[in-house]
Formats: sequence, structure tokens, C-alpha cells
Amino acid sequence: MPGGPADVDMPAGLTVYIRHGCHLCTDMLQALEALKPGLQFSYRLCDVDADPALAARYGDRVPVLADGDTELCRYFLDRDRLRRYCQSG
Repeated sequence: MPGGPADVDMPAGLTVYIRHGCHLCTDMLQALEALKPGLQFSYRLCDVDADPALAARYGDRVPVLADGDTELCRYFLDRDRLRRYCQSG
């Protein structure tokens, strides 16, 4: 997964639920980083294995990009939904 801080600049709100060693998680993070300069969003990483409740909630269903309790996408980045989220906000 890309290095660097878990909190990325600009307005807060998005959370990426991940699991280390997950290739889909790596793919989503790389796609987010590629879109970040143009869309001006921020996100924080949350390792589901660090919290038993999150591990039970998500199981193997990661990565998930969410805004609070609203899931924006799972497994693969939905670029159009992310653009709408950024424009609404």
C-alpha cells in the first residue's frame, strides 16, 4: 500500500477500510491518489483487522470507501460516485 500518513489533506470525511496484504485495497488506494489532485478530497485509512468489530462487519469485503455510514464503493473505486461526492461538497 502507498506509504505516507493515514490522514490525507483537504476536507475530511472519507474513510477507506482496508486490510494489509489486500491487492484490491492497494489498487483502490493507488486510484484515489491519482484522482486526489484534481478532486481535492481527503481520506483516512482504517485497518479492519485492528478492530474486532470492524473485522466482523467487513470480513473479506474490503476495500470499502465510505463517508460516515454511507458506502460509496466496495472492492473497486467508483470514480463517478467519488466525483459526485466531491462536487456536492
